[in-house]
This record gives sequence, structure tokens and C-alpha cells, in this order.
Amino acid sequence: MRRFFKLAGLFLGLLIVAAFLYGGKGYWDALSDAPQLRRHADELIAQGRGRESLGAEHLAILLKVEDPNFESHFGVDFSTAGAGATTITQSASKRLAFKKFHPGLGKIRQTGYAMGLESRLSKEQIVALWLDTLEMGEGPEGWMTGFHKASSAIYGRPPAELSNTEFIRLVAVLIAPGSYKLRENDAALDERAGRIERLVAGSCAPEGWSDVWLEGCRKASDIEPE
Repeated sequence: MRRFFKLAGLFLGLLIVAAFLYGGKGYWDALSDAPQLRRHADELIAQGRGRESLGAEHLAILLKVEDPNFESHFGVDFSTAGAGATTITQSASKRLAFKKFHPGLGKIRQTGYAMGLESRLSKEQIVALWLDTLEMGEGPEGWMTGFHKASSAIYGRPPAELSNTEFIRLVAVLIAPGSYKLRENDAALDERAGRIERLVAGSCAPEGWSDVWLEGCRKASDIEPE
């Protein structure tokens, strides 16, 4: 039995070392990619596709839903209510660092890459890259990638010119772009948008760190009787 525990401890130690090295690889990959990514981000910002182009009120809504502590964390956040397991920086890393992302071990490299981005890019540059790579669901001409492109495709206007209701519907799609239908009457999308509206209004709060679906913002009529 003692031999078993020694072997188990050795195996666990090797796993920790391997995870550390894999995360480190993600970090160094981000440093290598940083010059090119900075240039691309600056181009997006110059084209009016950065965070400032959303408008201050809309940006506040987006961050409150997607990454409440974005301005102060270093790529990961394990404490803020509603933050969940993926920050904006990690979300961007998922698409910038992988041809095809696989959960599990992929999360380790994704996190290392996110921390590398935070060490070399500004918050403004990170948001610009994130907005440009977001999956937004089906549009008039097929699958949409990019928040600004989706705003133009669905509403014919840039994000800053949308009403809060319109903007929140775009934000609501982000959690499940393959499921929600922006171009149709979608009760599930309406319900998600309603939760976000209540969160933004301050009438509710996430139930904890993992409450990305905003269960704490369900209406009483949404709750099924026990």
C-alpha cells in the first residue's frame, strides 16, 4: 500500500510538472505572437472596431456580463461573481492560439497564453482582438464572426448606434451562438436578454463565481415549481 501511494504521488507530481510546462509553452507562444497581434489590434482600433467604438455605456454592459473584473485581473479570475472559468483574455486566446481548441489540457495552454497576452498587450488591444474573433451565430449571409460585423449584419448600424435593448441581444448571444437566433423571434434569447437587463439595472446579481448563465437573475415566473 505504501508503494502504491508513492507511485501515485510520483504520478501526480509528474502531471503537475507537465501542466506547468504546457502552460509555460502557452505563455511563451503569446510572447512570440505579441508583435503581430499588437499590430493587428491597432489596425482594428484605427478602423473603429475597438472597445471605445462601442460607447461607454455599452462597453460597461458588455464587461459586466462577460468579465466584470477585466480591467484589473491579469488574464484569469477565480473570484468575481459571474466571471466563470473564462475571462475575455482567455476567450480571445482560445481563438488566437488554437486551430481547434480541446477542453481539458487545452485550458492549461489557453491560460498561459492569456497571461502572456496580458504581459505584452494593452487591455484595449486585447478587447479589440476579442471583439473581432467572437462567434455571433447565424446572420443574413451565414455564420457571423466579429461583434461589429454582427451589429452591421443584424441591425445595419455600428454598436455605438444601437439601443441598449439591441446591444444586449448581441451580448446575450455570446454564451451560446449556435443556439440563439438573432434574426428570428427566439424566446430563449429573449429570456437570456431579460436576465442581462435585470443584471445591468442592478435588480439582481449572479449567484456566485460560476453563474455565467445568471441564474441569480431569473424572474420568479421562470423558476419551475419543485
